[in-house]
Amino acid sequence: MAVPASKWSVARMYRKLLTKYPLATQAVQAGTLMALGDQIAQNFVERRKVQELDFVRTAQFGSIGLFIAGPVTRTWYGILDKYIGSKGGIVVLKKVSCDQLLFAPAFLVVLLSTIGFLQGNDLEKLKMKLESEYPDILKNNYKLWPMVQLFNFYFIPLQYQVLIVQSIALLWNTYISYRTSLGK
Repeated sequence: MAVPASKWSVARMYRKLLTKYPLATQAVQAGTLMALGDQIAQNFVERRKVQELDFVRTAQFGSIGLFIAGPVTRTWYGILDKYIGSKGGIVVLKKVSCDQLLFAPAFLVVLLSTIGFLQGNDLEKLKMKLESEYPDILKNNYKLWPMVQLFNFYFIPLQYQVLIVQSIALLWNTYISYRTSLGK
């Protein structure tokens, strides 16, 4: 069965954009997938009616992906690749260890703090939310992301690693959106 030419042209266009504008392309894809994760949370987890959807919240999630998650993740993967390497089992274990022991805890603080500020929380409420949500979210992070990153760092070329992570993160972002919307 032949693959339609349109599918190949979308993939080709993506590869061109990724080659010419890697950071911008990955920022836009992260923003799009984070916004989509929020909409999944609102529509299917929270079961909101159309008139109850919070499009400002969706735009905020999209902005976090566009301006923080996409660029920071791409830059982090480049640093790991440059200083640790890109091939081999030991290299992959070192990258996953650095990613999960250094990057993930810090990034979750930034992510949850940014969401909290965008929700209008003052510093005291933000601190309370971090104290109550962060340990559980970090624990759940460790249930998912080490295995994803083992696969990602071992099999996926650097230029596609953010796409893989953001694709899996669609479900993760749905979870984060739902968790951080509770008791705003």
